[in-house]
Amino acid sequence: MKKLFSKTVHFALVVVALALQSFLLQAAAAHHYNLIIAPATLTDNSVSLLWDKQYGNSTTVYEVLVNGKINGSTSKTNYTVSNLLPASLYSVTIKIKQDKGLASNTIKFKTASKGKIYNILDYGAKSDSANANTRAIQAAINACTKGGTVYIPKGTFVSGALFLKSDMTLFIETGGTLKGSVAVEDYLPMIPNRFEGWEMKTYASLLNAGTLNRNGTYNVKNLRITGGGTISGGGRPLGEAMIKASGMRSRGRLICLMNCQNVSLSGLTITEPPSWTIHYIYSDNITCEGLNIVTFKIRNGDGIDPDSSTDSYIFNCTFDTGDDCIAIKSGKNPEGFWVGKPTKNVRITDCDFKRGHGISIGSEMSGGVSDVLVQDCKAGALLHGMQIKGTKERGGYVKNVTVADCQLLQITVFSAVNYNNDGEAAPEPPTFENFVFKNIDLLAASAKEPAININGFKDPAHRLKNVTFLNIKMPERAKVIVNDAEQVRFTNVKSAMGAKPEYTVTSSTGISY
Repeated sequence: MKKLFSKTVHFALVVVALALQSFLLQAAAAHHYNLIIAPATLTDNSVSLLWDKQYGNSTTVYEVLVNGKINGSTSKTNYTVSNLLPASLYSVTIKIKQDKGLASNTIKFKTASKGKIYNILDYGAKSDSANANTRAIQAAINACTKGGTVYIPKGTFVSGALFLKSDMTLFIETGGTLKGSVAVEDYLPMIPNRFEGWEMKTYASLLNAGTLNRNGTYNVKNLRITGGGTISGGGRPLGEAMIKASGMRSRGRLICLMNCQNVSLSGLTITEPPSWTIHYIYSDNITCEGLNIVTFKIRNGDGIDPDSSTDSYIFNCTFDTGDDCIAIKSGKNPEGFWVGKPTKNVRITDCDFKRGHGISIGSEMSGGVSDVLVQDCKAGALLHGMQIKGTKERGGYVKNVTVADCQLLQITVFSAVNYNNDGEAAPEPPTFENFVFKNIDLLAASAKEPAININGFKDPAHRLKNVTFLNIKMPERAKVIVNDAEQVRFTNVKSAMGAKPEYTVTSSTGISY
């Protein structure tokens, strides 16, 4: 009898152990972190990591281990590991703190070797001078060897157009400012570029990298623009001077990347562009991290514009802009449609949009935009909130967009805009489909205008399709407008008091709320 009891207990323990092992394996499998190194952020002493958000019953806190030892924790889906040693091997593990180590993701890497420093003072640059330091700074850039750093110390250094290259870092020290000249001639000769969706010649930007080639490969790689300082352009005076000399679309940007791959911009205050601030075209693997972008009162002062580019990572940035905070683009009308280079895989997380026109996709989206994530962001007084926009002339598509866990004041999808709609039309209207908005706080939205205003195209074959709104907190007496749409679902969309919004639905089918 004792032997039978002993065998029974042993069998039960084995079953429990197998069940626990199965549970642990399932728990681990349930967490797909997809841990990556943010492009161009692995240096001789630091690295920035990104991973997918893990959802639980409470706020998730992630623990970061470096070579098996706890380095820190965060509730964000990014983390920068600092104080590393050059040319050294490291293993970094991310796990949910509450999971007690049941599930994790590890990545291994080797830090870069320490490169040579090229101080611009050694090449003749002078601080706080009325004269441009363009030649001196460009000489330091030209001299910079692979893996080296061009160093801008404390002080204000005026410059015209500068041209960066592969395998280098431009570092601006805290208290240092690279200041753009206001003289138009400092941005000549004009260079092939793209502006408002069309390829054309424009003035050069303050910082330029790469040369435009819609059919070419990447011609500048492994570039970093970083530090704790400031990049300040020529601002509105320079922009107006460029317009007067050569027209509205002749203006350069503040920072322009063309046919670039593996570029990071981090830690800087970036302000006073002549038009758009950071514009990258036909590029891949771009990181914008911890930037403070201030362009209020700048004409067409967009913050960051990914344009026909792939794999963008924008996180921990703050925006106070005179136009769209972010505008995801891919060309305009027939040219953009036939060039056919989409922008895809854009990840925007943990950003603060204080002021501007919108967190935007479009309106130049004729080459297509897909696979966009906006997550854990906060938006203040934006003119159009989170917006997707185009016109019937654009062509192309916007699809597979997810906006999650954000605090917003408005969600809009526009099928018409009253600007930048000149030129011929693409051969067919755009397609807008597969949008998900979930866990959105719209409580502070104005009750005077629709908190959600979504519009498809009149053409029955190009209606707005497959849109989901899930767990949306609305203000009292909120309004929702739906025009020219199919298969739009509103689930748990209500005010804090449990009231549903007032819906106005026109020329639409399959709308549930």
